[in-house]
This record gives sequence, C-alpha cells and structure tokens, in this order.
Amino acid sequence: MKYVKWIFVVLLICSLTAFVEKDKPTGGLSEGDVAPDFKIESTSEKQPSFKLGNLKGKYVLLSFWASYDAQSRMQNVSLSNALRSSHNVEMVSISFDEYQSIFKETVRKDQIVTPTCFVETEGEDSRLFKKYRLNRGFTNYLLDGNGVIIAKNISAAELSAYVEKIG
Repeated sequence: MKYVKWIFVVLLICSLTAFVEKDKPTGGLSEGDVAPDFKIESTSEKQPSFKLGNLKGKYVLLSFWASYDAQSRMQNVSLSNALRSSHNVEMVSISFDEYQSIFKETVRKDQIVTPTCFVETEGEDSRLFKKYRLNRGFTNYLLDGNGVIIAKNISAAELSAYVEKIG
C-alpha cells in the first residue's frame, strides 16, 4: 500500500510537468526581429544555391520543418498549397532531415512545389538551426520586403489573408 501511494505521487508529478513543458515558448525569433541572412546549397544540380539577402524587396515565407516531425510537415504542405497561385510571396522551405533521400521522398510524397526547397543535412546541429534558435520544434516566419518578421507560426488561412492584403 505504501508503494502505491508513492507511485501515484510520481505519476501525478510526471503528468503536471508534461503540461508545463507544453506551455513553454518554442523559442526562435520574434515578430519585429530582422531575419538573419543565410546561404544554403542546393541538393540538385539544376537549382542554384540560395541566399536570403537576394530576396530583399519581396515578401518571403521561411518554413522550417523535418520529415520526422508530422506537425511541421503538415504545416509546410498547407503553406505551400496556400501560395500556389501567389506571385507576391516567395516560399523558402528548409528541411532539417539528415538524409537527402528521406528529404527527397518526403517532398515527392507531400507534393511540395516550390523552387526554393532545401535540406540542411546537419539537422539540428546546423548553423542555420542555431542561427534561428529553433530549439524546440519547427516554425515559419513571414518576412516583409526589408527582411523584418511580420508573422510567426502563421497558418495557411492567415497566410492567404496576408497574400490578399499585399495584393
């Protein structure tokens, strides 16, 4: 009987700490911050390397995700679909998968159609992951023409509204 009480106390403490963890902020940059510039190499010979600074003057959606993270993957697909007919926002999709083969298969399966879709094979150890402080989970940022973050963790519906507004 004594052990049952201790087990109950341990379970209660574990369940409470699980809820506390979920409420912690995901980290990363905030609205109003200037997105750090970066350069990323392509995995395809047809696609040149990419430098964020080259998109100055354009709205940019940065989407950070990984194939093993179902939520970020679904978000990436819905954002990609929301921008299919837009010419006002450039989507830059970056996966933190450690294997190019997994990345390529995920892009194929998810039908991600963006010319700026890259993989950072160093995964969470990459400089880009650390530069954007993506310490818990993945996120997306909508940048204005000056590279300032105007929205974070934007949904596809919110993105569609922004696209209509910037016309």
